[in-house]
Amino acid sequence: MITLITGSAGFIGSSLALSLLNRGDTVIGLDNHNDYYDPKIKEARINRFIKNPNYKHFRINLNDRKAIDEIFYTNKPRRVVNLAAQAGVRHSINNPLAFIDTNVVGFANLLEACRHNKIDHLVYASTSSIYGGNTKMPFSEHDSANHPLSIYAATKKSNELMAHVYSFLFKLPTTGLRFFTVYGPWGRPDMALFKFTKAILEENTIDVYNHGNHTRDFTYIDDIVDGIIKTLDNPAKENTNWKSDNPDNASSNSPWRIYNIGNNKKIHLMSYIKELEKTLGKKAKINYLPLQEGDVPDTLASIECLQKQFNYKPSTSISDGIYEFVNWYKNYFKI
Repeated sequence: MITLITGSAGFIGSSLALSLLNRGDTVIGLDNHNDYYDPKIKEARINRFIKNPNYKHFRINLNDRKAIDEIFYTNKPRRVVNLAAQAGVRHSINNPLAFIDTNVVGFANLLEACRHNKIDHLVYASTSSIYGGNTKMPFSEHDSANHPLSIYAATKKSNELMAHVYSFLFKLPTTGLRFFTVYGPWGRPDMALFKFTKAILEENTIDVYNHGNHTRDFTYIDDIVDGIIKTLDNPAKENTNWKSDNPDNASSNSPWRIYNIGNNKKIHLMSYIKELEKTLGKKAKINYLPLQEGDVPDTLASIECLQKQFNYKPSTSISDGIYEFVNWYKNYFKI
């Protein structure tokens, strides 16, 4: 089985590539290696598998439609996982067009390539940020999610809608996965756990927004990868019970599905920080700040759909996940 992964030098993409290669799959990796954060960590991630004979790496941007078409034509992937995106809720407020270019235009190029090459299944990253102004907990795929609070979330919602059109018109099986606060080894330096760890070790102050009153559904990277593979191996199918006069938001009469992929546990941000302090053996210096524009106070995933369909069972506790991250961090930075 040949699987193409976009964003293969990223946090989730590199972890997925490693897992698929370890089980014997062939993987084609695409990544533009941009400098949104230090590209050195991207190089280090792919160095874990770059020499695997079943892996091939391309440094391209999803906006380069000609290059994408050539890669599909030459390598003939059967499945595609789109994890390439301009990420960051707050970054999208200041740089909205960068998100449109990559997350919308780039995704359109990918959909076209999948369509013309008759791909068996496209799985793509969506986000819990899509739920935006929703306050009903836990967030369910069956509920409406039409009030995003950031351009990043809006681009991901557009991906879900664009995918549905291709599933409807061209019978392309597509599955969107709404990730909930992914963390763990090889994570992104712009994310909270990475920034908090660095600041605490260096005895610098950490900024804690919403005066520490956030709750998040933190999901460990291995549990995320397990969920991706379970869905990837089972192409989306039509919901034969779907009704147009009472439409389900998570499925369709086309081969299109949406799933939350989280831990289904509400963790208070301050509890998360205390667990990190315990693991590091150091206290954090905290600067409490108001809720940031575009951010949401709470997230919690209903994962009932993924559990029923694929027996998805996230198993990593917060304490174990933070322990694994800190061990990786200290080894990576030789602390």
